[in-house]
Amino acid sequence: MSAETSGIVCRSAALRTADGVELRSRLWHPSGEGPWPALLMRQPYGSRIASTVTYAHPSWWASHGFLVVVQDVRGQGESEGRFRGFGQEAADTPATHAWVRQLPECNGRLGVYGFSYQGLTQLTAAESAPPPECTAPAMTGLDERRHWSCEGGAHWWHLGLGWGLQLAALQAQRRGDATAWLEIRRSLEDNRYLRDGPTLLERHDPEGMAWSWLNNDPSNDQQWTVHHAPESWLQRPMLLIGGWWDPHLVGLLDLWHRSQVAGGQPSLHIGPASHLQWWPETQQLMLQFFQQHLQDRPPQEPKPRHQLWNITQHQWDAIPAPDTGRSVSWGLRSHGLACIDPNDGALVADGEGEGSVVIVHDPWRPVPAIGGHLGTTPGPAERTAVDQRSDVATFTTAPLVDELLLSGQPHLLLDVEADQPGFDLCISLSRLPAEANSVEQLSTGVVRVRGEEALQPARRSVTLQPLHASLACGDRLRISVAAAAWPAISVNPGHDAVPCGAPSPEHRVVTLTLKLAGSTLQLNPFDSGRLKLD
Repeated sequence: MSAETSGIVCRSAALRTADGVELRSRLWHPSGEGPWPALLMRQPYGSRIASTVTYAHPSWWASHGFLVVVQDVRGQGESEGRFRGFGQEAADTPATHAWVRQLPECNGRLGVYGFSYQGLTQLTAAESAPPPECTAPAMTGLDERRHWSCEGGAHWWHLGLGWGLQLAALQAQRRGDATAWLEIRRSLEDNRYLRDGPTLLERHDPEGMAWSWLNNDPSNDQQWTVHHAPESWLQRPMLLIGGWWDPHLVGLLDLWHRSQVAGGQPSLHIGPASHLQWWPETQQLMLQFFQQHLQDRPPQEPKPRHQLWNITQHQWDAIPAPDTGRSVSWGLRSHGLACIDPNDGALVADGEGEGSVVIVHDPWRPVPAIGGHLGTTPGPAERTAVDQRSDVATFTTAPLVDELLLSGQPHLLLDVEADQPGFDLCISLSRLPAEANSVEQLSTGVVRVRGEEALQPARRSVTLQPLHASLACGDRLRISVAAAAWPAISVNPGHDAVPCGAPSPEHRVVTLTLKLAGSTLQLNPFDSGRLKLD
């Protein structure tokens, strides 16, 4: 069955796999004479949506001379079978690719595209599987722990629950369970999912990825899966698209690194984007990539292979070489009032840390997460009000006398102990512009400590979200330290008797002591080989 609209033909098609499961797809192509090179997307949300939350509709791609194939993965959309998540995709990859290449509308050339789940389906296959001509994975990664569900030993809370419940609702819809679908939907509409999400996942999707991840220990390597991308695939032309406020950015940088190690020459573009809100030029960027590698056409507007959006200057920059900027580190100092007096806590360039600060975390009023890559409203954030809380310690530089480029991954070392066997360190890095009375959050990070280890004085290491931002003369740089980032991450109860989650009567007040001697904030440049990607 096919239909034609504005010169584009759309029809349905199906692949019967070796185990008898029918994987269904929707196809779009020009109405004129073919065949054409194919663009393939494999996704779990329904082929009719076709990731139009971030991508142009398949008819637009087809209008540029491509056969577009959007496949419902096994057990989702209109495809048969049982949905098993990421682990199922590698087995279906070779058959799907071979099927697309032999379609009568395809000239045998194949590129793959998509973001998030659709990004991972581009990359998983057996090592011997023939590679596509080119790949364009966006906002994705291979490590189910670090790239999909956890950071610093803490589960992503609102993101993990929200995504897991979306998948659970899709499964409920497939089996015709309207009651479950409505229960899940209402929990998301009134924010009850932040408290009830684990119960809903266990009830409605106990075999789903999200429930499995939530029950895995973020500190136990053996419980987590890292998927495999064949080396020959990593060597093919690859366009990597990421965003500064996307939770999967570290996963994308890991792919960039893996491709380079395999001998590939991936193109990396990180822009002013969250997971679902991209910059408009991405469509043309991807189009030129596919025209070059599938239609043998040169790019219409040649661009540098790598581009980073400067968060503060609002312009595209090249990735700076590791040795082009001066190496700077900062020490944290306080006379004990860094939670009360913004003039007390100091961030001293090339200086030693000094003093101590006490933070009292009250789970009744946990410090909120705003903006960033894990917040409920991701993106830039003005955090003056949060920094004014008495349970947030701030450390600020003097006005800069020279311009400063922060390009890479911030890393904070800080000695901390608690009076309870469990605590979180939630860190924000911000710019205080010279020309405005504001605090512009640039990057965030977290580390979770549980058990008796939390009671011992020890050096804690916090890795923040990568960034690329310029500070002007007169600007100031600030580190903010809190013990919660709710609901980006669950609230640490201060002990192991109950799980981390929404505040409860079992959550304890936790007193943290920051010992600042030896504290260090550093930056690992993108091309330094020192990025922490897992």
